[in-house]
Amino acid sequence: MTGKKLVVVAALLVLILSTAGIAGAITNGQPDGDNHPYIGLLVFDYAPDSPGWRCSGALIAPKVVLTAGHCTDGAVAARIWFDEDVTYDNYPFPLYPYGGPGSGAIEGTPYTNPKFGSDENPYGGGNGLPAFSYRDVGIVVLDEEVDVGGFAELPEAGLVDTLKNKTDMDVVGYGVQYQEQIPGSELPQPPPYYRWTGPRMRMYAPSKLVSGKFVFAAEYMRLSLNAGGGKGGTCFGDSGGPDLLGGTDTVLAVNSFVTNINCSGVGYSSRVDIPEVLEWINGFLLPPP
Repeated sequence: MTGKKLVVVAALLVLILSTAGIAGAITNGQPDGDNHPYIGLLVFDYAPDSPGWRCSGALIAPKVVLTAGHCTDGAVAARIWFDEDVTYDNYPFPLYPYGGPGSGAIEGTPYTNPKFGSDENPYGGGNGLPAFSYRDVGIVVLDEEVDVGGFAELPEAGLVDTLKNKTDMDVVGYGVQYQEQIPGSELPQPPPYYRWTGPRMRMYAPSKLVSGKFVFAAEYMRLSLNAGGGKGGTCFGDSGGPDLLGGTDTVLAVNSFVTNINCSGVGYSSRVDIPEVLEWINGFLLPPP
């Protein structure tokens, strides 16, 4: 995993760490059940047969999964599970997290938005936030069609710009849920990832849009991550998961990064309602010529 992926915070955990017990769910969330069956857990290979990191993603067509660009970037292959509970104990080792017959995984090919990390980034270069995550949108094209009982829906262009502050949002993913209290003298290195744990389940939590004309508003959406007041948030492992308009299946953005290791305050998501981004995504939905 590259250094860039290590600082992407709405999301990734190296699978070596995952096998040591780091796992996840939406913070302050609850089991999603069958409410969003089109959201799955993704694992990406950094080399053939070499799993490296995991994310969340949403099925938007029988063979197309929408996720984050920093999830697909650098990956040579991907696989996804749509089970609500993808806990290791449910799969014979080493089929999970590596995939293969009997693991329930569906293989696919990752694609990254061509402007992810490009020189066209108006926010500058380098690994600074949010410069590194410009156009943080990715696609996985599956090897076979999937029927999970529904799909996530793409938004109309510019929909986010019409939403009021504190608009209800639904966040769903397989990321970490809480931090264990581990004495510093017993904390394995490198922190903080060993602190994070929770069941590997598809989890849901309500959140709120934090709108306004902030400097990155044309590309990003801000979500409240504070657990108080009945709200939830996103954290490591939720990268690429959809931010849904409350009570709908409409994806407004995909989880990109949070601003601190405690996954609190606000999180930033890469908007998919940008016309150019929608055009790129729709290119995977059209039948080949």
